[in-house]
Amino acid sequence: MKNYHLYAIGNALVDSEFEVTDALLEQAGVAKRHMTLIDAPRRAELLALAGHRHGKQTGGGSAGNTVVAFAQFGGSAFYSCRVADDELGRFYAADLAGHGVDSNVHSGALADPAHAVTGTCIVMITPDSERSMNTHLGATADLDASALDRDALGRSEIYYMEGYLAASPTGLDAALQGRALARQHGAALALTLSDMSMIRFCRPGLEAMVGDGLDYLFCNEEEARVWLDLEDFDAVMAALAPLATVVCLTRGAQGSVIIDRGTPHAVAAPTIHAVDSNGAGDMFAGAFLYAVTHGHTLQQAAWLANHAAAAVVSQYGNRLDAQAIARLQSGFAAQWGGASR
Repeated sequence: MKNYHLYAIGNALVDSEFEVTDALLEQAGVAKRHMTLIDAPRRAELLALAGHRHGKQTGGGSAGNTVVAFAQFGGSAFYSCRVADDELGRFYAADLAGHGVDSNVHSGALADPAHAVTGTCIVMITPDSERSMNTHLGATADLDASALDRDALGRSEIYYMEGYLAASPTGLDAALQGRALARQHGAALALTLSDMSMIRFCRPGLEAMVGDGLDYLFCNEEEARVWLDLEDFDAVMAALAPLATVVCLTRGAQGSVIIDRGTPHAVAAPTIHAVDSNGAGDMFAGAFLYAVTHGHTLQQAAWLANHAAAAVVSQYGNRLDAQAIARLQSGFAAQWGGASR
């Protein structure tokens, strides 16, 4: 039976990314830098506005991006998610498999095709590189505890929860049931806060995911400030520390701060020209968790994660290709003397 370094649960979304102006974003009434849940008519409206621009379709979903990144670096990963039995669902399942991620999308987790479509996300990228996401959950709104693969979870080192699941009662229940099972089997617990909108509108669900504490918490500086209602950065770090053994606090061009049992360690990021922030935090989490599960220190993991996130931000799209991953692995080996145990 296969063991996994990482088991994640989250939304399965097919991303369509468009380069737009701030004027179009305002015309469309889209909240900049936020994730907004939309229905099918609103999705059609936004596609009509943005569809004549260049669009790129990829597999997505926050935790989905993270497990793909993790597997690209060489880790073994399993993803619990839900898609419909439609063309996009088959595209999503093939995308996971093609990147070496095991999943349950072919073993009973498919939503009823009579009333569901695979979830999608319209990602609008403005010239300042910021991403604004408009998500039609579709089948992933029906994610529930039946999507958990309890055997795979019981054989995993880390259990990773996507904060976006706090918006769905059944998805939150599934994440929490998985959390309890992970704790029972001694797996480390990890959570990403995902987005400011989740903190503002779904905080009780996120608090339940945090529970009595985590091993790893991922968030960016803006999310941390909203979560804590604090502005002073030293106060933010001090208040975050009790939530997890290791807090990964990303700061964009300033790199990241890793708070290890209350002690912060700043790790610089490379200087880049940012064009698209979509997927940066997801990539950071995937690269970081890969490194810590393969024998590297937290600071070394943050170095790899900063560089991987910077590579994503330097291009359009939420995923890196095999050549970009190989360059990161080579740079990591040159800096730290190897990228695996």
